[in-house]
Amino acid sequence: MGSRSTSSTASWGWATTTSAPSRGASGAPGTRSWRIRTTSEPGRVPAHVARPLGALLATLRPPGHRPDSGRAVLRPQPDEFARLATQGNLVPVAREILADLETPLSLFRKLDDGRTAFLFESVEGGEKWARYSFIGTGARAIFRARGAEIEWEEGGETLRMKAEGDPMEVLRDRIESYRPVLVPGQELPRFAGGAVGMVGWDWVRFVETIPDDNPDELGLPDLWFHFPETVVVFDNIKHTASIVRHVHLEEGCDPAARYAEEVEALDRTVEILRRPGPPEPRHEPVRAPMAVRTSMSRDEYQAAVKRAKDYVVAGDVFQVVLGFRHTVPLQVDPFNLYRMLRHINPSPYLIYMQMEGPVLISSSPEILVRLEGDQIDVRPIAGTRRRGRDPEDDQFMERELRTDPKEIAEHVMLVDLGRNDAGRVAEIGSVEVTEFASIERYSHVMHMVSNVQGRLRPGLDWLDLLRATFPAGTLSGAPKVRAMEIIDELEAVRRGPFGGCAGYIDYSGNADLAITIRSMLVNQGEVSLQAGAGVVADSIPELEFKECNNKARAMIQAIDMAREGQD
Repeated sequence: MGSRSTSSTASWGWATTTSAPSRGASGAPGTRSWRIRTTSEPGRVPAHVARPLGALLATLRPPGHRPDSGRAVLRPQPDEFARLATQGNLVPVAREILADLETPLSLFRKLDDGRTAFLFESVEGGEKWARYSFIGTGARAIFRARGAEIEWEEGGETLRMKAEGDPMEVLRDRIESYRPVLVPGQELPRFAGGAVGMVGWDWVRFVETIPDDNPDELGLPDLWFHFPETVVVFDNIKHTASIVRHVHLEEGCDPAARYAEEVEALDRTVEILRRPGPPEPRHEPVRAPMAVRTSMSRDEYQAAVKRAKDYVVAGDVFQVVLGFRHTVPLQVDPFNLYRMLRHINPSPYLIYMQMEGPVLISSSPEILVRLEGDQIDVRPIAGTRRRGRDPEDDQFMERELRTDPKEIAEHVMLVDLGRNDAGRVAEIGSVEVTEFASIERYSHVMHMVSNVQGRLRPGLDWLDLLRATFPAGTLSGAPKVRAMEIIDELEAVRRGPFGGCAGYIDYSGNADLAITIRSMLVNQGEVSLQAGAGVVADSIPELEFKECNNKARAMIQAIDMAREGQD
């Protein structure tokens, strides 16, 4: 380190000496010693030492940092909130904490309210975890609709009414009533609050005139959404958790009092997240055989495929998507069932959503529609093969999929259907195919995928887009209306959540809704799942039955693993 002057001033850095033997207090050679690094100019005080300590630390803190004994930084601060409260009627308040010892699963278990909690995760392309996961708890309001009968629960009261038209208009009206305020410096991802829930297949009867002749075995609402009180955004890159609540500023309220209430609730959530989580429950193996009940037998399904082919040959439709339901007794913890499914079939839309008793568990690979600002995204998936036994076999299966005339024709048809659906509400000339016939791999199957984009026309919103695209052509067939009529004739039960969508509509009217396929419903002591296959003129009934089973395999395997007590 060179010669040292007694008048030199030490800096903040420390350096270890390892280049030559040294003697410690004992005089033993080779003992490591620590030396204070010195400046080279005697009598000169470096700028960072000359400044007061407080001023130096201030340069190291991010904007907005406050020395609050380790508590997470709050945004907005009271004075800023007072200004923002004049700009709208909904102001998000948030704290961000370090969560590097947590996972989205552990945070969910700490916050699970047992009634309306949800967890959204994502694996992009089936192979890479997306940056953000979303956890929600509590319910400021709950919206339910079955047919035209509506229930709105809020503030401890339940309002019942009958819709004169589409019950979804009630949800739209509530979302339109919000004027959310953007908080400077509050870097929140795409979703931080709004309506979270699901749209069942049978809502389609408010979009098109479709028969309704099949029994309803599930008894769920056609529409179910709730507005979570607290949303926690887990950043999988930074390993932080942002806890978000919203200050609702109704006319005549005291903004400062409302702000104080939400900050207090935020702080309670932070304390819950910093406590040790509940002990992991013991999952005992289930010894009893798994009794499976199906809505259609093999012979019945294959007969339905043959009948659908007759309609195709007659020119009624180009394709019909026919499915059937598996139902097994619930003998496992639903959350452990989700854990097994996300383990064996990671997907872009992983959903665990409690709906006041029933639980929707999904590993969907496909969005129905996404709206961000005015940008529309529709991502049709059509064309499926099993995964290979080894890399060579996997490549063989991909080549087979890419060169199969039936699969190519089906995919092109459904991409065109997606373009037409988006075009019903998009600006003229804005619709384009931005990705065509890519292959995405999942645990048990690979899919052919395309992406369609457009710009929403001024004056239209998420509900107009949903009506234009619902249900997905990949779950109905084409033309849609006639295909849905045939589905109602040939399938044995109402679809319920299957083939509908689940996700969110945020307070600004942005939406991200996944098709509820590769999904399970836990309800009244049973687990139900459903899978389908696209029937065209040259379909082979036995192969379509096998395709349904291939698509259901990951869910059946997840049930098996949960029954075995795996952790």
